[in-house]
Amino acid sequence: MAEPNVNRLVHAKETADRLLANVETVVHGKRERIQLVLAALICRGHVLFEDVPGTAKTVLARAIAGSIADATPSRVQCTPDLQPTDVTGLSVYNQQTREFEFRPGPVFANILLVDEINRAMPKTQSALLEAMAERQVTVDGVTRALPDPFLVLATENPIEQEGTFPLPEAQLDRFFLKTELGYPSVDEEIGIVREQRAHHPLEDLRSVVSLDDVRALEHAVEDVYTDELVLRWIVELVAATRDLEPIALGASVRASLALERTARAWALLQGRDYVTPDDVETLFLPVIGHRVVFTPTFVAENRLHGREGALLQFRELVFARVQRPEPSDERELKVLSGFSS
Repeated sequence: MAEPNVNRLVHAKETADRLLANVETVVHGKRERIQLVLAALICRGHVLFEDVPGTAKTVLARAIAGSIADATPSRVQCTPDLQPTDVTGLSVYNQQTREFEFRPGPVFANILLVDEINRAMPKTQSALLEAMAERQVTVDGVTRALPDPFLVLATENPIEQEGTFPLPEAQLDRFFLKTELGYPSVDEEIGIVREQRAHHPLEDLRSVVSLDDVRALEHAVEDVYTDELVLRWIVELVAATRDLEPIALGASVRASLALERTARAWALLQGRDYVTPDDVETLFLPVIGHRVVFTPTFVAENRLHGREGALLQFRELVFARVQRPEPSDERELKVLSGFSS
């Protein structure tokens, strides 16, 4: 492995801290969840929120976009009659020039919030696949690149299922992370009410980083070190999901790539230039949980505990099967380069 660029790591940590602190002036009490979203942004990934309405998902998307100078936010409210061209854009005939002109859709943004994605028809959901995976859209045979950085924050309501179209496994696998913001505590909610008596705090939000700073963050992740023992452990954990009896469909190779890269981004956000097993344990369910399909028997056995309880049991089964790597006198799991404390 090449020597890490310490100056680049230090600058990246300062950038991440400024971005996180600025977003927290608007979204309160959700530091770890915000860090997860920033980790996805750094990794050029996307986030799926399975959460009830009114938990600041839109505010979070606008806060991230507002914290980045010249970043463009956009929002799509999904409904059953939403067409793919409503997302990607379409060509419109100009009678003056007698030519078709492309009118970009809301997908041409840096931060895209796709609200209630499971209410859109499958053909509209699939229109997002190319955008999420390739960072481009193709309309009328012409391929157009999307802005960089490009982050999709999609939401789905876990309560109301009527008139919805569940995301297929192929599309779920495109999301780097799946998490939720949840309700604030009573004290935090009191503070929110007081704060918004006169105006919304988003009106006072100012940009603290540039688009170039975000791109530098993406490159700085390359300097974070993952020991071979930790890397093997990550791959073995993902591979174990394919052999467990309660799992009908295990995680793909894309899960291994996402878990390793997210662990490096998470380490950077914590001020380290190396990945620890604790990082992997913290990120395992947010990265892997939505990529596996449980057997009907396992779901029935955990019906009283719900999806969350089933995921916790699944996590225990996987970690019990694969031994956690530990540092020893012969081989350390970290490389001290002067960046980490």
